[in-house]
Amino acid sequence: MALVSRAPVLEADGEDHLSHADFAKIATLIGNEAGIRLPPAKRLMVEGRLRRRLRALQLPTFDAYGDYIFRKDGIKAELPYLINVVTTNKTDFFREPEHFELMRSKMVPELLEARSGERNPLLKIWSAASSTGAEAYTCAMVLADMVKQMRNFRFAILGTDISTDVLDQGRRAVYPADQIVPVPQNMQAQYLMWARKNGVRPDVRIVPELRRLVQFHRLNLMEEKYPFDRDVDIVLLRNVLIYFDKTDQAKVINRLVGHLRPGGYLLLGHSESMIGTSIPVRQVAPAVFQRV
Repeated sequence: MALVSRAPVLEADGEDHLSHADFAKIATLIGNEAGIRLPPAKRLMVEGRLRRRLRALQLPTFDAYGDYIFRKDGIKAELPYLINVVTTNKTDFFREPEHFELMRSKMVPELLEARSGERNPLLKIWSAASSTGAEAYTCAMVLADMVKQMRNFRFAILGTDISTDVLDQGRRAVYPADQIVPVPQNMQAQYLMWARKNGVRPDVRIVPELRRLVQFHRLNLMEEKYPFDRDVDIVLLRNVLIYFDKTDQAKVINRLVGHLRPGGYLLLGHSESMIGTSIPVRQVAPAVFQRV
């Protein structure tokens, strides 16, 4: 039987568009693989982001892209790129600054007090949805300042994300100058290097001393097990749960809390509420929970 390819989806503007049927399949795939919900209202956003991907694959239409990923076994190779396309990577330095002030004034001092018998203990911080690394490097700046003052501990920071694109950005640690405006001036002077192009300073880079203390790895929060240490002191998962349904939220939080040492802290976004009562944590501040 001859195979007849489908005609491209052309709307009133005469442009090629992602069909509702293929969008629904993509939404289901992303929901199953990454836990990210894509309601129908996101179709045009996904379509716009996929246009560059079509050019990279040299595919003429969205219909051809659908054939590639759903009918020609291309999904295994394409899934990482598709996830990169649909994930939202909103991140800022010192976002929700109350958390970092609490880290400085309460969390770190109490964690060190609990380990007062150890010589030069290592604090482990995990930015579990690190995006381009602004959150992880904000933690690094705060802790580096504390080390200079206290000189009685070390720290290491892990940044994880499902998007390989943003992880690459985090490893490079290069940011537009306007993105580092929230960083205090004294920290800018100590922890940022300015790049010059034609007499202007368009980009900044985190200094090598901090980059060495931050590692980035890919992680899908929907995985059943996370291959990381189970004695983490502080886990940050801020402004991410809103993209998951309630069931997946509870699973992710339970897994992350399982990686905290007793007395360790979990930080959520201020717009997010804590799930269930069966998780062994107590709330100590807005969107801040401590493992008991």
